[in-house]
Amino acid sequence: MESLRKLEGPFLPPRSGKAKQMVIFLHGYGANGADLLSIGDEWGDELPDAVFLSPNAPEVCEAYPVGYQWFSIREIDGKAFEREKHAEKATADLNAYIDEQLQQWGIGENRLVVAGFSQGGMMAMYTMPRRKKACAGIISYSGLLVDGEGLKAPGIVKPPVLAIHGDADEIVPPWNLKAVQDGFTAAGFDVETILRPGLGHGIDTFGLKRGIAFIKEAFEK
Repeated sequence: MESLRKLEGPFLPPRSGKAKQMVIFLHGYGANGADLLSIGDEWGDELPDAVFLSPNAPEVCEAYPVGYQWFSIREIDGKAFEREKHAEKATADLNAYIDEQLQQWGIGENRLVVAGFSQGGMMAMYTMPRRKKACAGIISYSGLLVDGEGLKAPGIVKPPVLAIHGDADEIVPPWNLKAVQDGFTAAGFDVETILRPGLGHGIDTFGLKRGIAFIKEAFEK
């Protein structure tokens, strides 16, 4: 068994002074934890009891060495790329980070939302249903679903899912949003998918507003 890689990254403490909720951001390929943490500045006013965390992915990015990646997107030794195996390896590191942070801040899994962009969205949708307990919710911006059939396996937990994708996304084609909808629906999840007109590979104001509303709804349950 390979040893775990310890994840570290920036965070924003709760504005109220006492953490009762947690939002973890998972950045995209070639970025770093600081990339999405600015969203926490926007959401902090409406979530004063939330701590926002954004770890760096476990590997230095193969294409942009100043950034990080959750897994490689290149072929390995000439073999076909196996996204599931790479995601599974990174999931072990991410799970260890989540467990550590929940314990450190004294927060239960039902008060945790994980939001990811692009490769981070893939990790959020792959990792969180495979944990022992369900978190409050999963948000994916511009992500694709890894191993949708695996969501039907025994032991899968089913937090609500929000997935938002631009119809002009040139990096992760927008048809992936339907695969997200179909995969989670077939496995019995509560999933909401939104296709944004004219949006490329990014997050728009609508996506941020729907994201914060989704989180507040999840924490109220």
